[in-house]
Amino acid sequence: MNVLIINAGSSSLKYQLMDPETGAVSAKGLCERIYIDGRLTHNANGKKIVKDIPMPTHSEAIQAVLAILVDPVDGVIKSTDEIDAVGHRVLHGGMEFFDSCIINDEVIAAIEKCIPLGPLHNPANLMGIRACQEVMPDTPMVAVFDTAFHMTMPKEAYLYALPLDYYKRLKVRRYGFHGTSHRYVSKRVCEFLGLDRSKTRVITCHLGNGSSMAAVDGGKCVDTSMGITPLEGVIMGTRSGSMDPAVVQYIANNEHMTVDEVLNMCNKKSGLLGISGLSSDMRDIDAAADSGHERAIIARDMLIHGIRKYIGSYAAVMNGVDVIVFTAGIGENGAELRERVMSGFEFLGAKLDPVKNVEGNRKESVISTDDSKVKICVIPTDEEIVIARDTLCIVTGKPIE
Repeated sequence: MNVLIINAGSSSLKYQLMDPETGAVSAKGLCERIYIDGRLTHNANGKKIVKDIPMPTHSEAIQAVLAILVDPVDGVIKSTDEIDAVGHRVLHGGMEFFDSCIINDEVIAAIEKCIPLGPLHNPANLMGIRACQEVMPDTPMVAVFDTAFHMTMPKEAYLYALPLDYYKRLKVRRYGFHGTSHRYVSKRVCEFLGLDRSKTRVITCHLGNGSSMAAVDGGKCVDTSMGITPLEGVIMGTRSGSMDPAVVQYIANNEHMTVDEVLNMCNKKSGLLGISGLSSDMRDIDAAADSGHERAIIARDMLIHGIRKYIGSYAAVMNGVDVIVFTAGIGENGAELRERVMSGFEFLGAKLDPVKNVEGNRKESVISTDDSKVKICVIPTDEEIVIARDTLCIVTGKPIE
């Protein structure tokens, strides 16, 4: 079975063509500069191709993807009929969706209803869905929601301490994000270690330009760091992370800014970039910090401090922890950061092995000492395989694991 995976952004569109039963990827790529001019980067058959193609809308981007997939020279299939289904990543499912589902008119209307909760991502996700429907009207399509995995949280974890009427009327609550990643790595690490997932307490650290943490008890999320939007939690590349909400009012009043302008600053000009004044990229922060740059050192220390706080609090929430797993760009590649994060957690029964840690980058690995009561692991995330397998299960009627 061939599943086309689509991850549509406001001016970009990532894609993969995958066999969900084997995990084999026959082609993947990126359409970018949609609405500007258009560029397609395509990887297949062991080579990379870059083409400038006009893409005034997402529809032309989808058409370009399908054209390259069936190209006699650079393609991997003979006809679009060989695409059995399309899986779409959708950021925010609100309280409408607890699982992945087949896309129909009612689902599209519900995703539209969630636009106020995901104003930057949901419209782009819908553009990708509609573009695919226009070009492939008879191909079944599935929506996989970033928020769905976290919908198992109990009320004490997802409610904010506001008048309950705001939750009932406006659905103001913690939703959490990176759900497909947390779902994948929390399951995969148990398989990797030979543990019974239903009896295992896992803390997942998805650390990248956007970062989030989750407490996964018995395969179910019981708490997560991001909130009603991806702004809450640890500091990120350009996001501030958690802070006193009165800061927004204080800055707005003193700088004569609107709330929207302050929140834009919190989302796009804060985090590692705002503290360091240098970059949102952790590699740049590390290089500058190692050379003695004071603001870069502070930025790195703030990130490490935040991760450590969540690890400690989630261990308390689950009455202990069996596995701590690092994933995503920084989590998978940042041996130095992992060492700094785990330093001093021996009281929790978690001991990092410095040699294993350095050797554990970019691959499934145990980086804790042999006598560590808590296993510390690196598990590269694979959100695309989750989307592909959900699509396979829903389209064929097989149960989703």
